[in-house]
Amino acid sequence: MVETKTAKTMHAKRALSLDLARGLMLFLIILSHIPLFLYTIEPGVITKVAGSTALDHILNVLMEIMVDNRARPLFAILFGYGLSMIYRKQTERNGTNEAKRIIKRRCWYLILFGAVLAGVAGGQDILMTYGIAGLLLTPSLKKTHTKIKKYTLISTMICLVYIPFLWGGIIAENQSYGLPIALTGQETYFDTILERVVSIPIIPLFTHITFPIIPSVLMGIWLGNINILTEQQQHIKRLKLLTISGLTISLAGAIPLVLINDVWFPSLFTAGFAYGLHIITGFAGGIGYAALFGLLGIFIKKQGVMIQAIAAMGKRSLTFFVIHEVLTVMLLSPIGFDLGSSLTVTTSVMVGILMWLFTLSIAYLMEQRHIAGPLESYIRYLIYKK
Repeated sequence: MVETKTAKTMHAKRALSLDLARGLMLFLIILSHIPLFLYTIEPGVITKVAGSTALDHILNVLMEIMVDNRARPLFAILFGYGLSMIYRKQTERNGTNEAKRIIKRRCWYLILFGAVLAGVAGGQDILMTYGIAGLLLTPSLKKTHTKIKKYTLISTMICLVYIPFLWGGIIAENQSYGLPIALTGQETYFDTILERVVSIPIIPLFTHITFPIIPSVLMGIWLGNINILTEQQQHIKRLKLLTISGLTISLAGAIPLVLINDVWFPSLFTAGFAYGLHIITGFAGGIGYAALFGLLGIFIKKQGVMIQAIAAMGKRSLTFFVIHEVLTVMLLSPIGFDLGSSLTVTTSVMVGILMWLFTLSIAYLMEQRHIAGPLESYIRYLIYKK
């Protein structure tokens, strides 16, 4: 009886860590995507729009420190962790070849879902990018822990060498600290659909070149191989180390970008270089966040309504990621309600919070009624044909 209760408790904590990470990750993604639709405000630094009030500036700083280029690697790490779990589970049941086949099918369907989301709904792509990463890295799933760490280190060093210089060139070519927002307010759905469809193969290619996607997914595979978020009690020391070191590096890497255009006015190339460092150190931030959620899964003893709701959303992360992207386009885009033309930095953050809380309540109700995420159910059906 004692062993059974212990096993159930460990299973609950395992699920809680991953689901909390996924649910909170979706909140960070909302906050990172909404500023892309504030097209009537002057560009600020890189993807940020210029703030007009003290609160706007504070929120921009917090976003640059905690959200920008931190949500994306967290997604990638959790994606890699999931690949590791699926591979191990399917290998035990059906063998290595079948496990790889299932993962590849899953990745192809993610690419398809992402293409529909970007081309038809106009949302920001993540699914195509990570689906491609999964296809490329499927062979690495059978490698040893040592080789995975080696691959992660090598790919990280490659990104560290070229990404800051690449972004330095991009910003210098841009002739401004801030990247222009492509929206004009005159767009209609049918006017832009052809452009979106044509850009579908370009989006994941650009993302893979300009951001450390491969090392982030590899890091997730390694963390999944050692079960750091599913057997946290055995990795408390490592989780603490990853949390402190990852978030410290992330903070240090964000400081130069935060200073630009307020107290520091570097050359355009230097500003782009600083943004490249912001991206690379954001990889460390993603690791720190993942480890932090692993620790939370250990120390949360009582799951209140809020924790249950976040975990419920995390269990249905694919469904709610797509819902959030569609809602963002509908509410902020000129092809929808066009709130992006009137929101400020502060009010856009408020809209993001309200959107997340609204969908969080839906996730909670689905959990209470034992309703699975429809996209999770559909992709399982497509993969397994059951």
